[in-house]
Amino acid sequence: MQVRHDAPLAPLTTFRLGGPAARLVTATTDAEVVDAVRAADAAGTPLLIVGGGSNLVVSDAGFPGTALRLATTGFTLDGTALELAAGENWSDAVARTVDAGLAGVECLAGIPGSAGATPIQNVGAYGQEVAETITEVVAYDRTTGETVTVPGAECGFSYRHSRFKADPGRFVVLRVRFRLADAGGLSAPVRYAETARALGVEVGERVPAAQARDVVLKLRAGKGMVLDPEDHDTWSAGSFFTNPILDEPAYAAFRARVADRLGPDVHPPAFPAGEGRTKTSAAWLIDRAGFTRGYGTGPARISTKHTLALTNRGSATTEDLLALAREVRDGVREAFGVTLVNEPVTVGVRL
Repeated sequence: MQVRHDAPLAPLTTFRLGGPAARLVTATTDAEVVDAVRAADAAGTPLLIVGGGSNLVVSDAGFPGTALRLATTGFTLDGTALELAAGENWSDAVARTVDAGLAGVECLAGIPGSAGATPIQNVGAYGQEVAETITEVVAYDRTTGETVTVPGAECGFSYRHSRFKADPGRFVVLRVRFRLADAGGLSAPVRYAETARALGVEVGERVPAAQARDVVLKLRAGKGMVLDPEDHDTWSAGSFFTNPILDEPAYAAFRARVADRLGPDVHPPAFPAGEGRTKTSAAWLIDRAGFTRGYGTGPARISTKHTLALTNRGSATTEDLLALAREVRDGVREAFGVTLVNEPVTVGVRL
């Protein structure tokens, strides 16, 4: 276990923003993770868990406690059963499952971050979510002081949400177990229209899993969603806002605002999201509210490739980023009456 004091956190985040941690502990085994958490809890020290850093917005003042970096490793594939240590690089793990000819997470290729974060956010993209393949999550329960195994059915998964996100101070994910599918090297049925178009197939068809992965990587790269140190469009947390889910009255009011602002023939994206609820597109809202690609004049701007990504152009501070995020959120609310919610976790700051 490595311990550093007054350690910079910005290099550990994809935004490359934020001040130092009073203490940074790097743990390479599950036992070290548990020991570090127990020590912090016993001392009453604030604790920040850092995985791949792709979903963190850290205050410019830094973090006044212990930041615990999960650097654990472990990739075990037994037939279609996959177990990943929390510190495993997620994108690399996806590539290895596709190379093994398995289906289930191939459309989640290129998503930055660590495996341990996937159940917390119920990571999803291009028609797949990890909730569909996670069978168990092994975590340290800070309330009971025990290591527990949570079945997938008890993880409370919903859109970009889980019981782990709902109770962020309780669980520290150690390992994630998945059940993939052996479809003879083919992908799961393609569900996302954009992916199907890029593949030249109909929604519901299967293609070689490697082909699906490669197309998703190409689509993501075109939106600045694959990490590249030389490309400031990737100095982001990917999608900064979640897609709003509206109940029937809110959706009706939203449609009325769209008609008033853009005309009665304009129809916003709409997807069923459960009984009486409709999901619409945050990217569409941002763009139609006037915040187009490349928007901004300061060191924090909207990506030149995708309106849903807020980016650090190289010299931004966290406050620069938050000022832009607030401007976008407030502008969308004024235009359409919908309040966007940030997807990244904020540390020491509020949107």
